[in-house]
Amino acid sequence: MQSIRHRDERGQTAIDWLQSWHSFSFGEYHDPDNMGFGPLRVINEDIVKAGSGFDTHGHRDMEIITYILSGALEHKDSLGNGGVIRPGEVQVMSAGKGILHSEFNPSPDEDTHLLQIWIRPSETGTRPGYQQQAFEAGDLQDKLRLVVSNDGQEGSLVIKQDAKLWAGRVSKGKSVALDMAEGRKYWFQIARGQAAINGRELKAGDALGLENETGKAEIKALEDLELLAFELPH
Repeated sequence: MQSIRHRDERGQTAIDWLQSWHSFSFGEYHDPDNMGFGPLRVINEDIVKAGSGFDTHGHRDMEIITYILSGALEHKDSLGNGGVIRPGEVQVMSAGKGILHSEFNPSPDEDTHLLQIWIRPSETGTRPGYQQQAFEAGDLQDKLRLVVSNDGQEGSLVIKQDAKLWAGRVSKGKSVALDMAEGRKYWFQIARGQAAINGRELKAGDALGLENETGKAEIKALEDLELLAFELPH
């Protein structure tokens, strides 16, 4: 089964320093028909204005992944972690039984463009944790690089859910493929550019969900492309 979530169908919210597009229900945007995809609960595309950000706030029982498209985001949390995440880096915060953090665009003149992803964990009330890793540009170019998994395979960051996340940048005219396993769900989020996935054309902000399908997901870049691909349990 295939389902497309078009970019113009997403929810939108805006305040003076933040513009957000929500693939699934989030905050003030509520759509009972779009509450997630398996344990994938949130994909927010955010633009954070220069010198602005999220004040200290709390999370619990959620695996939170941050992927920067442009600009930078500074993180500080109640575990004592701190750092700046930039394009090519992936951040994972396992909220567990509770964590406080803030996120801030440290630039005085450049907006930050990012995707923030929430995945429900397979167990709750666990110890919170933080990870951040830079991935070589060559490992992301014209291929799908595993960046998040439940067991750290291929040097990926670890989350507390039987799920995987690949990131890739594909040059116009080139193709990559992902083998789909039986009994799994797949979600392809187009971050930039334009793609055809198994013949379905998608633009930046669009997403394709596949369920009960096997074989290969064939991804062709119709323009220079950046995308995230998720494998999820039912």
